[in-house]
Amino acid sequence: CFLKFVFSLFIILLVFISIFLLIFIPIFERQVSLLFSKIPQMLDWIQSTLLPWINSRFHVSEKIEMKDFSSMLSENWAQTSDIVKSTLKVVTHSGFAFFAWMTNLLLIPVVLFYLLRDWPKIVSGFHGLLPRTIEPTVTKLVKQCNEVLGAFLRGQLMVMIALGILYSIGLAFVGLDTALVIGMIAGLVSIVPYLGFIVGIASASIAAFFQFHDFWHVFGVALVFIVAQSIEGSFLTPLLVGDKVGVHPVIIIFAILAGGKLFGFVGVLLAIPVTAILMVLLRYFKSQYLKSSLYS
Repeated sequence: CFLKFVFSLFIILLVFISIFLLIFIPIFERQVSLLFSKIPQMLDWIQSTLLPWINSRFHVSEKIEMKDFSSMLSENWAQTSDIVKSTLKVVTHSGFAFFAWMTNLLLIPVVLFYLLRDWPKIVSGFHGLLPRTIEPTVTKLVKQCNEVLGAFLRGQLMVMIALGILYSIGLAFVGLDTALVIGMIAGLVSIVPYLGFIVGIASASIAAFFQFHDFWHVFGVALVFIVAQSIEGSFLTPLLVGDKVGVHPVIIIFAILAGGKLFGFVGVLLAIPVTAILMVLLRYFKSQYLKSSLYS
């Protein structure tokens, strides 16, 4: 029965990946190309409109010119180019590097399949190795951590997808050419509270201004994100995530900041799961303290 479930899961996953590759990737490619084609127009507007306005508005003693940005970009690009060249040298050092990378990529679903198939045996093996005195407590805590992580990841993933769809549909109604790209990116980065809203409304407002050259469409973009954020706060998060996790958004923000500061990008990825596990352990120790003679 469990083996049938694993097969069904892989088939469903393969169908979704195929649909994504066949439908959404070409749309993404067109919209990203369109976005890059507008970069010269944006640079021209910065040179002819924005920089003169900044110079006259703030009475800058030394006028800001586009060549200053160009020189800064050239310097940074030179450093970036050196890093890219070094990376490519390492990657292409061996003629089998690309083949090895593709082999590792293909091994991921194979290993995942066997891991899912043998997961009950793995859990039973670890369960049998636990000392009998602490086995009930450890089993209880592991189950609670599993429930919290599963509830959070499933709920947050559905919230991200729903927000990406809402943003994309709303921006499409406004008439934005890059609605799908901006909407889905804003939805994906919304795993960090309010980051998706900030990134999405900023990028969509800039794109709307350069596409329509008026502020009415920028106002429409702002309205889309405000309405979507209201729906997320009052309906999506309570319905899909609810109180199953028990981690306050402020705690999540500080956990992500601390993880990024200490361990970089890996710390950002692991910050929320580690925080959820720590909250389970803290609740357990709190309940034990309240039952102890020290408290009474």
